[in-house]
Amino acid sequence: MADIDFTQDLAAAKETFATISDAVNPDKLRAQAADLEQQAAAPGLWDDPDHAQEVTSKLSSTQTMLKRIDSMKTRIDDVETLESLGEEMMDADTIAEAKSGVKAIRRDLADLEISTLLDGEYDERQAVVTIRSGAGGVDAADWASMLLRMYLRWAERHGYKTKVLNTSYGEEAGIKSATFQINEPYAYGKLSVEGGTHRLVRISPFDNQGRRQTSFAGVEVIPLVATSDHIDIPDSDIRVDTFQASGPGGQGVNTTYSAVRITHLPTGLVVSMQDERSQIQNRAAAMQVLESRLLVLKKEEERKKRKELAGDVKASWGDQIRSYVTHPYQMVKDLRTGCETSQVDSVFDGDIDAFIDAGIRWRHQERIREEAEAGE
Repeated sequence: MADIDFTQDLAAAKETFATISDAVNPDKLRAQAADLEQQAAAPGLWDDPDHAQEVTSKLSSTQTMLKRIDSMKTRIDDVETLESLGEEMMDADTIAEAKSGVKAIRRDLADLEISTLLDGEYDERQAVVTIRSGAGGVDAADWASMLLRMYLRWAERHGYKTKVLNTSYGEEAGIKSATFQINEPYAYGKLSVEGGTHRLVRISPFDNQGRRQTSFAGVEVIPLVATSDHIDIPDSDIRVDTFQASGPGGQGVNTTYSAVRITHLPTGLVVSMQDERSQIQNRAAAMQVLESRLLVLKKEEERKKRKELAGDVKASWGDQIRSYVTHPYQMVKDLRTGCETSQVDSVFDGDIDAFIDAGIRWRHQERIREEAEAGE
């Protein structure tokens, strides 16, 4: 007779897989993949590199999801067959292998489920992340640099390509701000839940009396604009300033006026870029980030207007989302989801998937709630 725990785990796995499969709709995905394959094979595709990159990225992510769905179905069928075979042969090792297999399936299904929740308008985009030091003086600048390393290590753990676009260094230590790009499909969907204020409590390494210090840093995550976004920025709406790059340089980076600062006059948004070698490259990168921020601003205004019409005017931009405490105890806790861990050093080293997954689930529930309130 089959083990009760195995039977329950298998039933739960089948139920979760059915829910995921309904949400993903494999037949629809296969049709999308076939259409994208035709587009990818079209002559002259790379005449428009941006469009070609968009097509190939979508094709890759679609094929990856299909492979994960098909593989998961095969694994569930195989583990059920393995358990039946073990019971029939009364082979303890085979039964143990089946039990281990179904538990692994349930863990992987949790990861797959997260992928199905990345269904926002821009979730499939690459991401541009900006980290700014807040209140806390030199400790805040140091905290901002720690967050920068944390996110870059997270990307490295997953094999995602990153590119630092701009870094403004602090006078004593750390950074005033930094902007980097993650060139990976769905990077925005995953990291957008990290946007907000991050709080650090620790014994300050910059205080000769060894006192506890609280410092803050802001994280902004925006989707990278695509050619289809149609963000029109007249030249009359921007002011472009050039200056010498600061911080670690070399190869002439700090000796020429290659850095670019673009100010969007109607909104006051400012974007600076200095990590490319030429002024032209920095200007192009700055314009792309400016367009991304204007796109987010436009969507944020639309969202606020909908909330006003629904009678709900709650500002959430810049709210504190997470606390990191290293003294008098060790704890990282997300204030929205309740997700927490005492493994602070691991978090600082980029082990933040649990927080991101919890944030994605929380955001999905918030979207459901907002849609329900809007429909009332």
